[in-house]
Amino acid sequence: MSDQGKRAVTLVVALCLAGTSLFAQMPQGGPPGGPPAAVDVSGIANKALGIAYASASATQTLDVYWPSTGKGPWPVIFSVHGGGFAFGDNRGAELASALNGLERGYAVVGVNYRMSGEAVFPAAIDDVMAAISYVRKYAAKWNLDTRRFAAWGSSAGGNLVALAGTKGSGDTALQAVVDQYGPIDFLAMDKQFAASGMKGQTHDSADSFESQYLGARISLVPDKVRAANPTTFLDAKDPPFLIQHGDADLNIPTQQSVDFAAALAATLGKDKVQLDIIKGAEHGGAQFETTANLKRIFDWLDAALAR
Repeated sequence: MSDQGKRAVTLVVALCLAGTSLFAQMPQGGPPGGPPAAVDVSGIANKALGIAYASASATQTLDVYWPSTGKGPWPVIFSVHGGGFAFGDNRGAELASALNGLERGYAVVGVNYRMSGEAVFPAAIDDVMAAISYVRKYAAKWNLDTRRFAAWGSSAGGNLVALAGTKGSGDTALQAVVDQYGPIDFLAMDKQFAASGMKGQTHDSADSFESQYLGARISLVPDKVRAANPTTFLDAKDPPFLIQHGDADLNIPTQQSVDFAAALAATLGKDKVQLDIIKGAEHGGAQFETTANLKRIFDWLDAALAR
């Protein structure tokens, strides 16, 4: 990181200890090469499943979960799944971490969005923002607090929540964002891996996840790359961000999050940006799901959403 980046960012090196939590022990993946195992939500008392938030596709649905104890109105976490913009759904493994929020007085909204095989950019981000707008409009149905909307996503979901955070306003505005190892500047990733000496995934190819998402090899569509980059829309009114990334990630360079955090801090102020580089962590995995790390995230959300 440059000296300027060091000054701009509050860098927390999180050495997370193993632990357990209610939902962290749910299935975290399926067979190799297959779809991830679904989180079992049958035991959650308060839920509304399969709600259509738009009508262009059967994919455009969301699930709402809210606490069974306490009074509300509940602050909301929008859980946005990863999967290279190409696979996954709103009851995949990522939901397990967010559902821990039910124990802390949060409602959770799991969002499905159109993926690259169905519709290319900007379909996915349009869907995420449409889901936020829908929930804000109908929040009274589930006793939700429209002044406290947060979004949490990992990998491709990290890009989408970060983009929603910097683009959103009015009905689509967010008050906090948790971005875990999301790709930010698609065209920079191969150069960043080369500079780091790490033999990471190649992104500037016709068949990469990002190229499939944008509908063409990323180097041929720089305008779309820019439009998919949350940094493009930075504004002093953007919400606070918590960003987490493993330093052994071979899918998305850690430098993506370092640079994004520095840009956010320069725009929002360093007090509104937290960057956790998790030692030894790869692209997701158990170190992001420990009791210690989940407490870190929810403590940060509590502070970010405090009225």
